[in-house]
Amino acid sequence: MKPLIIISICIFINLSVLAQDTKPTKKVYNTQRIQNEPPRIDGLIDKDVWDIVEWSDGFIQRSPNDGQAPSQKTAFKVLYDDENLYILIRAFDTEPDKIVQRMSRRDGFDGDWVEVNIDSYNDDRTAFSFTASVSGVKSDEYISNDGDRWDSTWDPIWYLKTSIDEEGWIAEMKIPFTQLRFSNHREFQVWGFQINRRFFRNEERSHWAYFSQDESGWVRHFGELQGIKNIKPKRQLEVSPYILGKTESYTKDEDNPYSEGFEPSFGAGLDGKIGITNDFTLNFTINPDFGQVEADPSEVNLTAFESYFEEKRPFFIESRDITNFQISGGGNSFARDNLFYSRRIGRSPQYYPDVDSDNDEYTDVPDNTTILGAMKLTGKTRDGLSIGIIESLTAEEKADVSRQGVENTEVVEPMTNYFVARAQKDLNNNNTIVGGMFTSTNRFINDDHLDFLNTDAYTGGVDLMQYWNDKKHYFKFNYAISHIKGDSAAMIAQQESSRRYFQRPDHDYKTFDSTRTSMTGHAGTVQVGKNGSSKLRWVFWTTWRSPEFETNDIGFLTRGDAIFQVFWAGYRWTEPFSIFRQMQVNLNQWSGWDFGGNNNFYGGNINTWMQFKNHWSFNAGTNLDGSNISNTMLRGGPSFKTPGSFNYWVSMGTDNRKKIQIRANTGTNWGFENSSKNSWYGIDITYRPFDALRITFSPDYSISERELQYVESEEFIGEDRYVFAKLDRIITDFTLRLDYTITPELTVQYYGSPFICAGDYSDPKYITDPLASKFEDRFSRDMTWSQESDYQNYIDDNYDFNFRQFRSNLVVRWEYRPGSLLYLVWTQSKTGVASTGNFTMMDDFDALFNLHPYNVFLVKLSFRIAN
Repeated sequence: MKPLIIISICIFINLSVLAQDTKPTKKVYNTQRIQNEPPRIDGLIDKDVWDIVEWSDGFIQRSPNDGQAPSQKTAFKVLYDDENLYILIRAFDTEPDKIVQRMSRRDGFDGDWVEVNIDSYNDDRTAFSFTASVSGVKSDEYISNDGDRWDSTWDPIWYLKTSIDEEGWIAEMKIPFTQLRFSNHREFQVWGFQINRRFFRNEERSHWAYFSQDESGWVRHFGELQGIKNIKPKRQLEVSPYILGKTESYTKDEDNPYSEGFEPSFGAGLDGKIGITNDFTLNFTINPDFGQVEADPSEVNLTAFESYFEEKRPFFIESRDITNFQISGGGNSFARDNLFYSRRIGRSPQYYPDVDSDNDEYTDVPDNTTILGAMKLTGKTRDGLSIGIIESLTAEEKADVSRQGVENTEVVEPMTNYFVARAQKDLNNNNTIVGGMFTSTNRFINDDHLDFLNTDAYTGGVDLMQYWNDKKHYFKFNYAISHIKGDSAAMIAQQESSRRYFQRPDHDYKTFDSTRTSMTGHAGTVQVGKNGSSKLRWVFWTTWRSPEFETNDIGFLTRGDAIFQVFWAGYRWTEPFSIFRQMQVNLNQWSGWDFGGNNNFYGGNINTWMQFKNHWSFNAGTNLDGSNISNTMLRGGPSFKTPGSFNYWVSMGTDNRKKIQIRANTGTNWGFENSSKNSWYGIDITYRPFDALRITFSPDYSISERELQYVESEEFIGEDRYVFAKLDRIITDFTLRLDYTITPELTVQYYGSPFICAGDYSDPKYITDPLASKFEDRFSRDMTWSQESDYQNYIDDNYDFNFRQFRSNLVVRWEYRPGSLLYLVWTQSKTGVASTGNFTMMDDFDALFNLHPYNVFLVKLSFRIAN
């Protein structure tokens, strides 16, 4: 990889010279300070206050008819005082009875809305966004990377009222300066400023400071807000103590001393934000609780790789972009790889005591490790330095264990300290961004049975983004190093894990070492492309993970020992033509190798997406993959050649402006040489009987058969034999969501999803020649050598399954005063497993709903105290 790094540095030096420092003339709005009483935020126009400044209009349509006059006019005014910024927006509408007043929970972005973007750093790269729907619902986002990232987890405190009259509708806002970040070194403030409007019934977007869809970026095209004088930055200070009560009820197991059937509990904690300076905010949490968070979706993972689940906990998702170090992008198996995966903090314990209920042995293991406390420092200086730091400590967790009536405790997770630091610096008028990241995980292991865990894990990375040609082209490079330490048992586990399988008998470029106590690896990506809003876009990138690279102590890594190359190109039509409102066609090509130089896979894809003038949409695509040399399929055995495949997918959606919206999708993947087949069908139905209620029903069904599904490895006459079987699998789930917005501050949300997965194993076989030219020659069905006299009966008894699960959440959320919340939560789950392998929908659902539920009822009250 050294030549690739040197070439990357040379490219950067040349491209930085090409980057032009150009700043076009910007649209300007001049505000004034309020001399007397500020406006009352009631959604009405108090002329005595607002008449001291002029209306500004001149909005221009950006979508669908780029550059044309909008269907309806929009105008606004801005005032300020020592504490707040006040914004009045008049959204004219010649048919006010047709204004769409859809309601939703915060950050719903539904119906007609207007949006204010404020670049108070005036750095042309970051901004704060405040969106007001006509129904009074607030949405807010932190914008970074010149509009590439919009973080809706940012929830500032601000005030909004709206009203409808014969001229259209009005939005009146008050934004405290404590929620913005700006310089303390200027008598006269100049801020980037933009106002956008969504005219819902035409699905039209118009902007005050217009720029075309062909131009890249977002924030750098803002106009300017001028006239703000002699204001001081306000340091944010707020704390939110909370109390909660919770009960858990479930079926009592009379034999299990830890199964009581009913468990009440109480808790308290504290969340807070402190403005260390105007630029940096310290978030902290002590004894956090996330009982109101929706459960993860159900799944049955039959692979050797870890599943990835999205972060949903508020403390960790707010401002998460600033601690992001994604090694490579794209919609592929490597896209999740990141130096920081926040769900490692508070994870489920990694050790489970060895107990056997048939031998009167039981254990009570905590579901998650306790987060004793966590702190997060984030912010950006006026000269473009962004910093994000996270420090968290989790407790040592113990499980209660009973063996033949003798009780003791066993440590199942050691006390662990997690640390993350991220920095980025904007240079050369934001045409150059350089950054770095460092993480550490330190475990305090005092028990021999936990020696399989790494004691210390460190990662570090550097990244570079270089734009040129008015940011239409870019060059991107990142490089990361990992280092882990621990007992030899931990290093053996790492070498034998599915991420590397060093023990493979044909692994001739890495050596399995049972004595090593550390491991160091590297990874990175080199990428160049044309992006932004251009009609023709393309990207070429190469990414790699060395065999020893490891981040899973605090990050996420799918697998190491991989080099992956991708080329993507897309062309889009952004303005209406013929029957289309907009359209895009994409082309992909990819190939991959391991560090031994073996070409593991290659393939390509073509797909299209289009929206018609009636607002229906359609997308379709097809993939063609060549044969695959898999280093992981035999799970520690030699490499195996799998046949290529062909697949297609199609989806169509109706007009999302209507009360009833339907989106259906289907697709099929065929493995060559009759090696596999997988078909899937899904539909999403959304119904809005009235503006405050949205009901979504999403059934999915998939059926698959694959000739080779891993079963186990078995030793025979001194050699390992890898046993596979044919797997016929059916998966179905029915997800129901209800969102009822009584007021913008009081909402009710329900999520319920029954899930069924049935797997039938048959036709057992073992691998004989993993690289044979014909698929059928790579295995034998002769299982007479096995210790099992009837192997088909063996897999029927031990591997066939019907997995049934139901998960649901009912959450009532009331923001009874700004930032203070009351949650009422009911969570229910049912899980059952049978070993039939036969899918019968009615029987499976009947068995599922006859299971006794595990119910959790929770009440949580927080109270915000702020300066």
